[in-house]
Amino acid sequence: MTLAPGRAAAVTAVLVVIFLQLPVVVTVLAAFSSTSYLTIPPQGLTLGWFAKVLSDPDYLSAIWLSLLLAVVSTTISLVLGVAAAWALHAKALPGSEAIASVLMAPLVFPSVVIGVALLQYVSLLRLYGGTGVLIAAHVVITVPYIVRAALSSLGGIDRSLDEAARVLGATGFEAFRLVTLPLIRPGLIAGALFALVTSLDNVPVTIFLLGPGQQTLPVLIFSSVEHGVDPSVAAVSTLMIVLTGLILFVAERRTGFHKFV
Repeated sequence: MTLAPGRAAAVTAVLVVIFLQLPVVVTVLAAFSSTSYLTIPPQGLTLGWFAKVLSDPDYLSAIWLSLLLAVVSTTISLVLGVAAAWALHAKALPGSEAIASVLMAPLVFPSVVIGVALLQYVSLLRLYGGTGVLIAAHVVITVPYIVRAALSSLGGIDRSLDEAARVLGATGFEAFRLVTLPLIRPGLIAGALFALVTSLDNVPVTIFLLGPGQQTLPVLIFSSVEHGVDPSVAAVSTLMIVLTGLILFVAERRTGFHKFV
C-alpha cells in the first residue's frame, strides 16, 4: 500500500521520534527493576533504587553541587551575556565582530581542550580547585549560549522602540529594562535553558577542576559506570530526565510558546 506524501512524512517523523526516545524509555524502565543488575524488560518493579539514590550521601552531595553550579553559573552568564550582547549589538565597542567570535569560541573548541586549558590556567594561578573555580569554568562554557540567544533576539526587534522610550523621558537603562528586555525575554529563556542543561550535564571540563572530595552528578555517574552499572545509575538518570522535563515545561509556559502549538 502506498501512502500519500504527507502521511508518509508524518509516519517517518513518528518513527524517528520513537527511535530517538528509545534510550530514554530503556533507562526509565531499568530504574524500576528489582534485580541488582540492569535488565530490560525489568524483572519485577521497585522504587528501592530511587530510595537508595536519595539516601546516599555521595549522590546527594553530587546533586547539590551540580544544581549549585548550574544555577549560579547560568545566572552570572545571563548578566554578563546580556550586557555583552547589548554592547555588541549597539556597536559600542571597536572590533565587535572579533569580540563576538572570541565569546563564541567555547562552542567551537572540544570540551576536553577547554578543560585542559582551564586546568593549566588554574594551576598557574595556584587556585587548585574549589567551588569558585568550578563556577568560573562553567560560566566560560555557558555564556556563549546567552550571548548567541541575546544577539539573535536583539537582531529581531525594532530599535525605534528603544529610541521612542528615550524620547519620552526614559533613561538608557530604563528603556532597556522596560522595553527591550521584555521583547528579548523568550530568547533569553531559551539561551538560559541551554546554559543550564550544559552546566548540569558537563563532564569534560568539570572533571579536570574538581577539588578533593568534590563530585558533580555527571562525573559521579561517569565514575560509577566505569566500575560497573547497577539500576541506581538508571534511577539517578531518570531523576535528571524528569528534572529536565520540568524545566522545559516551566520555560514553555513562561514564554507562552504553548499557545502557538
